[in-house]
Amino acid sequence: MTKLIALLLILAMAIQVIKPLGFPGLRRRMDFWKIALIAFGVWALALLSRDFLM
Repeated sequence: MTKLIALLLILAMAIQVIKPLGFPGLRRRMDFWKIALIAFGVWALALLSRDFLM
């Protein structure tokens, strides 16, 4: 699951650099770092939930 999340977020970052997504807060190409912060948070939650739920 974490590999799928990582792959999707890296893909979103690449798309943001090529053509901005246009979401609020992601209107410029330089905003790809915000996706990286979101990715870190999502990945951390996935790892923590895996540890506590299993």
